[in-house]
Amino acid sequence: MLLSPYSKWLQSSVLKTIGTILLLSVFVGCSPSTNDLKAIEYTPLADDDWKVSTPVDQRLEPMLVAELYYNAAKLETIYGLLVIKNSHLIAERYFNKGSVKQKARIQSATKSITSALVGIALDQGLLSSLDMRMIDFFPEVADKITDPRKKQITIRHLLQMRAGYPWEESHPDLWKGLLSGHYPPLIEKFPLVSDPGTKFHYSNLTSNWLGIIIDRASGMNLKAYAEEHLFSFLGVKAGDWGQDAEGHNNGCGDLHLTARDAARFGQLYLDDGVYRGDQIVPAAWVHESLQTYSVNEAFVKKVGAFHDIGYGYHWWSANVGKHHVNFAWGHGGQLIVLLDDIKMVIVVTAHPFWKEHNKESWKHEKAIIKLVSKFIDSLPDE
Repeated sequence: MLLSPYSKWLQSSVLKTIGTILLLSVFVGCSPSTNDLKAIEYTPLADDDWKVSTPVDQRLEPMLVAELYYNAAKLETIYGLLVIKNSHLIAERYFNKGSVKQKARIQSATKSITSALVGIALDQGLLSSLDMRMIDFFPEVADKITDPRKKQITIRHLLQMRAGYPWEESHPDLWKGLLSGHYPPLIEKFPLVSDPGTKFHYSNLTSNWLGIIIDRASGMNLKAYAEEHLFSFLGVKAGDWGQDAEGHNNGCGDLHLTARDAARFGQLYLDDGVYRGDQIVPAAWVHESLQTYSVNEAFVKKVGAFHDIGYGYHWWSANVGKHHVNFAWGHGGQLIVLLDDIKMVIVVTAHPFWKEHNKESWKHEKAIIKLVSKFIDSLPDE
């Protein structure tokens, strides 16, 4: 049958429209139907290490949770996703290579645990003050310092990422130094890019030096100190924790935890350092750690729905929707997010992209942050 010019134009237009709709559905994604969401399974696995509940019982709209997990299932690198509300595990699911027993490399989320150990050491008197000088813990390099500003760097500066040392990813030589595993000599070798205490510069080395300070102040390996004074009280059984060339555990990262153990640490901070009636981390330390000492000074000012991104004592902070959040954040999309206003903890473990810092790894990391921040943005206040 021959088509008139008008019919041909109409047919072509319809096909183009259908093609556009299909294309948009691929890139934008269609909203799930109610039936789609009702089919999503996120019931926590049966175990006795967490009190288990449901979104409804904790006054949370279940469809919001279902949509979170519906969207999470589309991500290629996410391993585990947990939601805790009012101290109850209300949602849990594992994807890709993830499992409830998997001890994931939580990357720089480790920094928040290093911070907790500083607070415990301070409370025990192993550290007399946050204003103690960094250099006093490194006598092997003290006489080699040529920049007098470095002698004024304090533990507080290290905790706030305001010591003045540069972000290692800003130059290949700095990155090579970080991977060398020999950290005390870099106190002198790496130049300062600002005066101590004046500006925020994200620095993995400052966290590693903090770890060594705890090691030397306590006379214990950092992991052993954590197991005795933190993990044992939480029932956390840590996996591997990467070490430097001298055998010090890396304060900046490389700790392996299950998603549930990471959630226990998050819940500890949400509860002002108390776990099952015991004060594990001083409440004052938790409060000081979750303050914002730098805002919109980091390498990213907005990601997903997170904006006004700030930094405390090795904890990030941000605003999203009606909520203010604090979060431990590791490369690849490792997250321990605290929402104090609605008593919620969200935990994500993901592929860590170990030693892969490129556009591809950031694409996946950003997708996870967008997932979580979009969910938080959808939550009402209480």
